[in-house]
Amino acid sequence: MIVRKTLNLKAIYEFGGHHLWWLAAWMSLITVLYHYTHWKWITIPWLPMSVIGTAVAFYVGFKNNQSYDRLWESRKIWGAIINNSRMLATMVKHFVASDTIDQQTLQQLKKRMLYRHIAYLYTLREQLLVPTEWEHVNLRWLFGSYNRKRRDRLWTAYRKELEELSTRPYLESEELASYEGLANKATHLIDRQTEDLAKLYRNGCVNMMQHIELQRVLNSFYDEQGKAERIKKFPFPRQYGSFSLVFVSIFVFLLPFGIVAEFSKLGDDVVWLCIPFGVLVGWIYVLMEMIGDYSENPFEGLFNDAPMLSICRTIEIDLLQMLGENNIPKPIQPKNGILM
Repeated sequence: MIVRKTLNLKAIYEFGGHHLWWLAAWMSLITVLYHYTHWKWITIPWLPMSVIGTAVAFYVGFKNNQSYDRLWESRKIWGAIINNSRMLATMVKHFVASDTIDQQTLQQLKKRMLYRHIAYLYTLREQLLVPTEWEHVNLRWLFGSYNRKRRDRLWTAYRKELEELSTRPYLESEELASYEGLANKATHLIDRQTEDLAKLYRNGCVNMMQHIELQRVLNSFYDEQGKAERIKKFPFPRQYGSFSLVFVSIFVFLLPFGIVAEFSKLGDDVVWLCIPFGVLVGWIYVLMEMIGDYSENPFEGLFNDAPMLSICRTIEIDLLQMLGENNIPKPIQPKNGILM
């Protein structure tokens, strides 16, 4: 997630600056061709160009709106996970009590449940980061390699924080081994929580109403996980995403033929202004398309995605402090204006 107030020129260029080169080459080619040949037949009247441009802008705007909804929903999902995690922790801390079990054993039971929940959060994050076929890091040729490098560079900046996770084992080795080979480990972690909760109820550590309320909170994690998996596993409808790129490409292809006709009316020397103005207009449309395209999949681990690592660490800190732990990790801090 980008946390800068504004993007500097370097960040803007890294995002879409490489498109300026081919845009400049295309605008220059048509301008040079027209200037030296004066072929009137290659020009396009501006009226149909403006109609096409307006239609494309509306279409791209619709796509960007829907892409933003997916991005914002991902943040709302993790916001709900934060709230429900805190509810779970405070309920486990204060609801679980018994006169027949010594306090040290009872405290270990509470600690095991909350530790398992922290493990659940990081496991869910890892599952959501597994690339799907349609995400940018899996694209072929140049752009896939470019996005993989960008993700690797971001993950390298957070290497210390990511390596720290392996030094904080929240699951016992025997339990951890029991999850090996499972397709959805996060789901089974909540299932194990339900199993322990049922044991607490049978042993009289929680009453019926407390059991129901605790199970309701556990079920809420299935709800939020399912919503996140829906975004991850169901791509933005390709008929919208793909045709948006097609329409922008058509407009940018026709753009110099329309602009050169307008500038030629002002004189042969002024026709060269077609190049900077054409590049500017084309770049705006290309960037609009890119913004929507990169907002479609908020769980790729790229710079604009939901900051799952930071959210997991926030919940981790809250739960450990509720348990009275002393070895508390530090919050995740932004690196180069990006919070992971």
